[in-house]
Amino acid sequence: MTYCLALKLNEGLVCLSDTRTNAGVDNISKYKKMFTWEVQGERVITMVTAGNLAITQAVMSLLQENIDNPESGIETLFTASSMFHMAEIVGDAMRVVQGRYGPGLSSMGESAMSSIILAGHRAGGTPRLFHIYSAGNFIEATDDTPYFQIGDHKYGKPILDRVIGPDTSLETGITAALLSMDSTLRSNLSVGMPLDLAVMPSHSVCFSQLRRIEENDPKFLELSEAWSAALRNAFGEMVKIRV
Repeated sequence: MTYCLALKLNEGLVCLSDTRTNAGVDNISKYKKMFTWEVQGERVITMVTAGNLAITQAVMSLLQENIDNPESGIETLFTASSMFHMAEIVGDAMRVVQGRYGPGLSSMGESAMSSIILAGHRAGGTPRLFHIYSAGNFIEATDDTPYFQIGDHKYGKPILDRVIGPDTSLETGITAALLSMDSTLRSNLSVGMPLDLAVMPSHSVCFSQLRRIEENDPKFLELSEAWSAALRNAFGEMVKIRV
């Protein structure tokens, strides 16, 4: 299991992912689920993944292989003329990998279901956010739905619903994303540290933050405890209803 989220705000894009995979209570591992590419001043791209790990790793490897060894007539993440075309490229890669491995997984009773969030900004364009499904089709974030979640998202959704809108500041968006993850970490053992964070501001085509947050990170621990204290205080001030 996993939890990844991405926000599309007027001030920029925020992506956050955990690193835990779980094939049973006695088989827990760490795998990176965030992948990034940057051509300074020209394009910046982040993807986070969930679902069958072999499928998503194969998709990422295929995308990278096409960048490293470009073939005539094959468009890559580095040659695509827009973020929409990048979403099409990722969707095409998903279909190729699903067609190659999906039937074999299904015959063994294993799920090949996977999903990818693509976030990025290309010079001359605007930051855009897409959710790509197992079939290779995708949807784009809008002002009505300015964020996407994949994996086990139920614990982290309430704060995003209450806080996140297009006009939310980038700083507030980062805080909301971290608290959404913190809520999931506390309620689901199949989601775990460390975390990977990527922030892409609208005013420049680059990462303003690209870092790993370890389990003992003092700022994250401080934020988590402050949120817990605020919730306890708010609960204590609620009007008591006698049954």
